[in-house]
Amino acid sequence: MAEISINKQAKLSEHLTLSSAAALSHSCVPTVASDQRSSASELDGSRLSPHFTLGELTKSRHAEVYNIPSHVAIENLKRVCGWLEELRERYNRNYVLVQTTPTPPNLGGEASGRILPLSRGSQRGSEEPIIISSGYRSQELNKKVGGSPTSNHLTGCAVDIRVYGVEQAMRYAVILMNYADETKQDYDELLIERNRSGGYWLHFAVRQKDNRRKTKFLQK
Repeated sequence: MAEISINKQAKLSEHLTLSSAAALSHSCVPTVASDQRSSASELDGSRLSPHFTLGELTKSRHAEVYNIPSHVAIENLKRVCGWLEELRERYNRNYVLVQTTPTPPNLGGEASGRILPLSRGSQRGSEEPIIISSGYRSQELNKKVGGSPTSNHLTGCAVDIRVYGVEQAMRYAVILMNYADETKQDYDELLIERNRSGGYWLHFAVRQKDNRRKTKFLQK
C-alpha cells in the first residue's frame, strides 16, 4: 500500500479523513522543530470522541520524538476512547457528582444529600476528567520510554490512565470490567501498575480482535 506524506500546506484534519492506512506516515519526519510543533498543535484540536482529543492520546514528555499515528492507529484510539467515555460517565455518576437520597419515612425529615467520595483535586458538582499519561507510541518513543517491543501502545490500542492511588485505580478497573460484562465485549489488558516510587496508574488496552481479557495487579 502506498504511503501518503503529510502536506505541510494542508490541515491535519484533512489527513484524518483519508482512507489510506498510512495517511499519517511514520516515515515522513519533519526536518525542522517548528513543523513538529505545528503538527502537535493540530493534533490537540482533532477530537477522537466527545471528551478526548488526538493530542491527549499522543502526548509525551519527549517532545523531540516524532509521534504521529497512522490512520489504523487512529481508528484503534477511537475504539479505546469509546471505553474511556463510558468510564468517565460512570465514574462521575457514581463517585463525583452529588446524589440526593430521600430520608426513610420512618425517620421523618426532608430529603438529605448523600455525599459520595471525591478524588484529589475534584470539586463537588463538577465532572472529573479521565487523564491519560500515555497513549499511542511510535517505535522510537516506545523504545525511549522502555516499553515492551510488543506493546499495545504501538498500535494505538492502549492507554495509561493517571490515578490518585490504588483505590481510584480499583474503582476504574471495576467500572471497565462491569462494562465489558454488560455489553459482552472483551478488552485485551486491564493492569493496575505501580512504579518504584509508589505511584499507581491503570494500563488499559482494547484490540480490534483477539482480546485476551488479561487482568492483573502488578507490583513493579
